[in-house]
Amino acid sequence: MSSEDLLTIRQMCDEFNVTARTLRFYEAKELLFPKRKGQKRLFAKRDRARMKLILRGKRFGFSLEEIRQLLEMYRPGAAQKPQLKKAYQVALEHLCDLEQKRADLDTTIADLRDQIKWGECLLKSMTPVSHSH
Repeated sequence: MSSEDLLTIRQMCDEFNVTARTLRFYEAKELLFPKRKGQKRLFAKRDRARMKLILRGKRFGFSLEEIRQLLEMYRPGAAQKPQLKKAYQVALEHLCDLEQKRADLDTTIADLRDQIKWGECLLKSMTPVSHSH
């Protein structure tokens, strides 16, 4: 692997818009496995691919433990089918969750719109009508 394929922690932060603390946290949680060169951490293509999946999983609302389990599927020699079934099930559950949250939010938005219309009507009824002669 050439040194051009490796990114420093700063470059990873810039590429993924995260803090160094976040990267160290993911490393401690065994989600990323940077190479060590003295005090430096160097991230390979594999770490960058894992980072993309971590951020996507977080955006979808997966816990770090669920993300760790999903990342295990990409390990060479991993038992693919049971892990894929588990990932599928977790994804379906999260989709249901998100759809329910969206439905709740749609209801709340509709209620707020009704309240705003009520407020507008009330304000109009309180505004004195000017008579010009």
